[in-house]
Amino acid sequence: MKIGLFFGSFNPIHIGHMIIANVMQDQTDLDEVWFVVSPQNPFKARKTLLHEFDRLKMVELAIADHFFFKASDVEFHMPKPSYTIDTLTLLSEKFPGHEFRLIVGCDNLQHFHKWKNHEQILEHFGLYVYPRPGADPTFEHPNVRFVSAPIMDISATFVRSALQAGKSVKYLLPEKVEGYIRDKKLYI
Repeated sequence: MKIGLFFGSFNPIHIGHMIIANVMQDQTDLDEVWFVVSPQNPFKARKTLLHEFDRLKMVELAIADHFFFKASDVEFHMPKPSYTIDTLTLLSEKFPGHEFRLIVGCDNLQHFHKWKNHEQILEHFGLYVYPRPGADPTFEHPNVRFVSAPIMDISATFVRSALQAGKSVKYLLPEKVEGYIRDKKLYI
């Protein structure tokens, strides 16, 4: 089975994440997409990051009706900050019958050379790359596949700001996620 790993803070998961995951699963050779909730991204500040269990719960709510999507808390049980290569290695050992591919936005390619063991990621796993606004897709490697997808310019930062300002986030979040956020008074 070929699995696309979609790493992220998902702070919160929004409709842009869902659209990209759906395109990756439906229009490529990926059998499933796993949303890997990162407790702490080494490149992001922690101050606005909601607790990892709330973010995992929101992912679970968002994907509950999608048979080919799974939520993963694998990085919750790893040293922090977690690094993609370590997670990929652990998942490969845990699921030897699966092939894993990393799903990334084109904007990640500019700094990909700074990722821990980026050469191993390319050689042993490979990337499925979706377009991002203003990102240059010039990156050549036999294990990098560019996937045509809608260019999404929805950010979790925008969603959080709207919530904090008391504005509507209708159509930006899956309905169950919005309900969870409002019930728990998150991001306010």
